[in-house]
Amino acid sequence: MTMTGFVYIVMFFLCLLAVTKPLGLYMASVFGGERTFLHPLLRPLERLIYRICRIRETSEQRWTQYSASVIAFTLVGFLFVYVIQRLQGFLPLNPMHFSTAHAPGYATPMTPDLAFNTAVSFVTNTNWQAYGGEQTLSYLTQMAALTVQNFMSAAAGIAVAVALIRGFARKEMNTIGNFWVDATRATVYVLLPLALVFALFLCARGVPQTFKSYQKATTVEGATQTIAVGPVAGQEAIKMLGTNGGGFFNANSSHPFENPTPLTNFLQVLSLLMISSGLTYTFGRMVGDTRQGWALFAAMALLFFVGVFICYPSEYGGNPNLARLGVETAATPTQSGGNMEGKDVRFGIAGSTLFATATTDASCGAVNSMHDSYTPLGGFIPLFNLQTDEVIFGGVGSGLYGMLLYAIVGVFIAGLMVGRTPEYIGKKIEQKEVKMAMVAVIATAFSILVFTAICAVIPFAKNGYWNAPGAAIANLGNSGPHGFSELLYAFSSASENNGSAFAGLNPNTPWYNLMTGLAMLIGRFGFILPTLAVAGSLVTKKKVPTTSGTFPTHGPLFIGLLVGVVVVIGALTFFPALSLGPLVEHFFMREGKLLSSLLLTIGS
Repeated sequence: MTMTGFVYIVMFFLCLLAVTKPLGLYMASVFGGERTFLHPLLRPLERLIYRICRIRETSEQRWTQYSASVIAFTLVGFLFVYVIQRLQGFLPLNPMHFSTAHAPGYATPMTPDLAFNTAVSFVTNTNWQAYGGEQTLSYLTQMAALTVQNFMSAAAGIAVAVALIRGFARKEMNTIGNFWVDATRATVYVLLPLALVFALFLCARGVPQTFKSYQKATTVEGATQTIAVGPVAGQEAIKMLGTNGGGFFNANSSHPFENPTPLTNFLQVLSLLMISSGLTYTFGRMVGDTRQGWALFAAMALLFFVGVFICYPSEYGGNPNLARLGVETAATPTQSGGNMEGKDVRFGIAGSTLFATATTDASCGAVNSMHDSYTPLGGFIPLFNLQTDEVIFGGVGSGLYGMLLYAIVGVFIAGLMVGRTPEYIGKKIEQKEVKMAMVAVIATAFSILVFTAICAVIPFAKNGYWNAPGAAIANLGNSGPHGFSELLYAFSSASENNGSAFAGLNPNTPWYNLMTGLAMLIGRFGFILPTLAVAGSLVTKKKVPTTSGTFPTHGPLFIGLLVGVVVVIGALTFFPALSLGPLVEHFFMREGKLLSSLLLTIGS
């Protein structure tokens, strides 16, 4: 690890800290129904949406009605995205003539199972891509289907987080807000302005935004090359801000048309965490005690630093097996040293590992380097970040409500230790809240482990299409611990609504398209519905006055407890699986054969 890389990461965190309070204060005003500096410009648009959609701004919903609205909103979005994909061959803005069948050249057909997987992926804020965007989707599909859902799925996540905040902030009520109003305000006042500014910046830095067809160029050798372009900047901006991650190009944020310079790389990482970070302050502001929000921020920041300062040194240290062969792996004036496989020289190891850590802390599948090429311990951090339910800042909305559910578990454990009814933010935490929190945690763990286990033992999951046994296409690129890590990462990413991948797995088969699609739905609604049930239970309770026996939930002790709960639950749940993958691979690489065998025994 170099001092330059260390300073780069610290500067990033300071920038994130600087935007947390102003953005959080602004969002608290938006969702509190207060007037903001953007109201003169955007309030007419908000009213127009209410009028067109027949939304009554003053009407509120119980948690069951709020949940039904989220489900209906997602279902309509799914059908819309699916139909556009299946009909893209007959729709305009398709200069490359992509269709549902085998198109000319290198295009990938949009089959029913792939369209299902993609539609589920984008409406659940997962943005898992089992295809190459520039080889599969028309401009209209990229914009009207995928980019629109980047806004909508992010707005839904923010709305659910705000509903849970109201559960803590209100007392003796039956309603937690109106989903349609919350989603509209999240889109109009938060996502649209930020995305517009960021998209204009990206255009200024060279990211294309055009409807022209792909360009033909002649190389120095005289060969012809096709250069994919399109409406990239608009999708790229909300892809990062909404923690979506679905890239216009197959190479995602390592592609120079998506992420052309180190400056755009820095701002992209900042943009994917800034709303989630700001929501911690929004929480503190809305519950009337900003210290509570800062406590959540501190817990997230501590976990973030642990992850990035394990991943970065691991990649900078490189592969010792290469060093034993006499390959120069140390940094010199002419080369960066360390493990540069799968990384772009524009960003280096520090910029790549910061991106990898942040994108898996958040529910964002954007990548600027290939996680499959990381060292075992370097790849372990993105994988474990996913398995913490992505509460380390997390996705927009989902990170906050995920961490709040862990906080409920934490104060429950603290209450058991002192023999007192647990309380959090002035509300008694009782049986229903703890059960719902654990249902959410168990749902994602179940999806990850069960689907991984099934695909690890069923032959056709590794050797070909499920309806064509013996097909020549090998879905699993590697065997042994690394192959298992690829499989575990795929279902961790899908179940946690992240969307990144180890990339050694070929998921574009009917089996994986259906299984990962199901995992995405379980991960999304297995967390959202218990969260809203908790909000509905809390909002009916009265406030409990603070006494000398109340466990303080804004100090270092609570922060340490919360971090411990997140790590211990993740460690206990996934340690056997991790022992079969990245951990044993790390010790194999370090020639720790005895310990590797022990880990394999424990995992099996």
